[in-house]
Amino acid sequence: MTQAQLDPHLRMVRAVEPRTPQGCEECLQTGSPWVHLRLCLTCGHVGCCDSSPNRHARWHAGVLGHPIVQSFEPGENWRWCYVHDNFT
Repeated sequence: MTQAQLDPHLRMVRAVEPRTPQGCEECLQTGSPWVHLRLCLTCGHVGCCDSSPNRHARWHAGVLGHPIVQSFEPGENWRWCYVHDNFT
């Protein structure tokens, strides 16, 4: 079974460039703090994690329907699907 069969949302993964490599896009605009960063693998949005006060990565996934993120933390190499709440 392929990864795409295990999680069909993986078909939405693209080669992306981080839109705001310096931090969470929305937190940078509002001056809010974040804990960890996540990179949307559909459009390149950088959002803050669920441990952050505003949870912008999850918000982005829900509003725009971009479910797969990758950790945007140095030394971390994993992906997460917000729809299935599971690693991909």
